[in-house]
Amino acid sequence: MRGINLDQLRSLLEVVELSSFSAAARQLNLTQPAVSLHIRDLEQRFGVKLVERMGKRAHATAPGRELAEYARRILDEYNYAALAMRRFCGDWIGRVHIGTTLTALTYHLPPILGRLRQDHPGIELLVTNMTTRDSVESIIANRIDLALVTLPVDDVLLRITPLRAETLLAILPAATPDVPDEVTPEYAARQSLVLEHTRGAVNALVLRWLATQLPLPRPSMSLGTVEATKKVVALGLGMSIVPDIAVTEPTAGIIVRPLKPPIPCTLALAEHRSKPNEPALEIVRNALLGMRSVADLERAGLLPAG
Repeated sequence: MRGINLDQLRSLLEVVELSSFSAAARQLNLTQPAVSLHIRDLEQRFGVKLVERMGKRAHATAPGRELAEYARRILDEYNYAALAMRRFCGDWIGRVHIGTTLTALTYHLPPILGRLRQDHPGIELLVTNMTTRDSVESIIANRIDLALVTLPVDDVLLRITPLRAETLLAILPAATPDVPDEVTPEYAARQSLVLEHTRGAVNALVLRWLATQLPLPRPSMSLGTVEATKKVVALGLGMSIVPDIAVTEPTAGIIVRPLKPPIPCTLALAEHRSKPNEPALEIVRNALLGMRSVADLERAGLLPAG
């Protein structure tokens, strides 16, 4: 039994909507016999009458009306597919999916994404905010191509390139009395803490720093974004520990202190060692590598001085 094709479905849809074979033929730039043949082929294919002629008018039967609804959906989906495929023609270079911590997305990525969009409009960029742990899992499963992660990350399947050596800083409400020049784990443990959500890499770094004070005497508050954390601290609801990039500009209601001992917080690029190299991937990778601060990495001992 022969299959159906899109031209047959178009003919049926036009005949049903216009109630006329001749009008459908004009609309489709076909001859009337060609439209009639399309309808007859569909009727033979399904074994039901789809259109009835009444004088000069054509009326869909109940099966004809139902098939016309399916035809409309099929043709809509085809148009969506054709539109999607047109993106891959002409200047299209490729698609790159980046996973990123919210801190990197907020403070580091915007200018890079802007330049990529301007200089390489043929690259389709997908950006997903995810924790370092989720990014690692997604790269290994080939769900994303590249990721900005917080070290430490150790997996033999991944290639890890340190980008920026940062550090974590304490932020406290401006009205906090007797704030020391440096914040220690002992001091922090006595405060109401506002920390990153529990799946975040910064949360793990902070808890490791607080290890000698665990369990904490009071439960900590967990928030999903650094900017939200800063607002909560400014309201006087507690102290937090955030990456230094988040407090480069003075923030009303907040005072900033270094930690003792310090907590390194290094941003890195992660990718699968076996990922095939493609033009779009190479362009985006090189753009992200442009964040690399060699001097900072040398000072942090992540690169040999030279």
